[in-house]
Amino acid sequence: MAGAKIEEFGQIEDGSTVHRITLGSKYLRVSVLTLGAVLHNVRLAGIGHGLTLGSPDVRAYRSKMRSFGALMGPVVNRIRNASAPILGTPHRFEANLEGVHTKHGGSDGTQHRVWTIEEASDAHVVLRILLEDGLAGFPGTRDIRLEYRVTASDLDMVIRAETDAPTLLNLANHSYWNLDGPGPVAGHKLEVHADRYTENGPDLMVTGRVLDVAGTDFDFRVKRRFAPCGSLRFDLNYCLADGKRALSPALRLEGQSGVAMEMWTTEPGLQVFDQGTIDTAPFNGHHGTPHAPFSSIALEAQGWPDAANHTGFPSIEVHPDAPYRQHTRWRFS
Repeated sequence: MAGAKIEEFGQIEDGSTVHRITLGSKYLRVSVLTLGAVLHNVRLAGIGHGLTLGSPDVRAYRSKMRSFGALMGPVVNRIRNASAPILGTPHRFEANLEGVHTKHGGSDGTQHRVWTIEEASDAHVVLRILLEDGLAGFPGTRDIRLEYRVTASDLDMVIRAETDAPTLLNLANHSYWNLDGPGPVAGHKLEVHADRYTENGPDLMVTGRVLDVAGTDFDFRVKRRFAPCGSLRFDLNYCLADGKRALSPALRLEGQSGVAMEMWTTEPGLQVFDQGTIDTAPFNGHHGTPHAPFSSIALEAQGWPDAANHTGFPSIEVHPDAPYRQHTRWRFS
């Protein structure tokens, strides 16, 4: 593939080879793995550290870091009681969370698969995967294509998916960001273009209530310090819109180093997670040591969680005559 830098990254348990594809411009260099369509490393010219958490060890992506940078699906986030209606008909899914709920589409979702390279150049890559009808209980044979493209200091992700039967699709890139390099994420400043969020119960399942951020610790309508801790945790969905829309601003993140990231998306939701429950030891990050809890922030453009079970939430149903599309853009400076 002309212009593309493609190299072997390692092998997983079944003997499949994982490849790393490197894209770039004079401003931005990005590497992507075929395992899970992982956004593996993001480097901005003139900055001595990577901006997203990852590992040089393929085994990390089969263990503590299996969500780091991956494309999560077919339905990211949680589905209560591992069941939901599709066109009004109840369906049961794999209960891979505490034996009760479905999390991130089951135990063999997009993040666990090795994708095929369809196209690659020095500036873009297109990856493809086919999910079988009935996998983890989700109907339809789903043909998913994901493109990463670097233009100047922008990174665009466009996902297209088709199905031969009505199904649920809610896909999200699950990168963890720290714009200052190794160390805690506290001290970053965050601005989120949302005035509402979906309430979580004590089990982190959404209750169905949509609440105002005003007067809460979750209000980032005006840029301010992001400082998660034991008494203030973040694993919730911000309501950016009431449905899919044109590419629109979602957030701005600024590190103390002066590096900034803006994010646009077509998705109606943004899951913000503080990485407070994850220690990647014994697996090292790009900088040579493990990532401790609270060393990054996950910012996941997606549909609202458990949407199929809440009539007031934006639909995540996808039909043969109404395919799936997402466009998310990151801009670095």
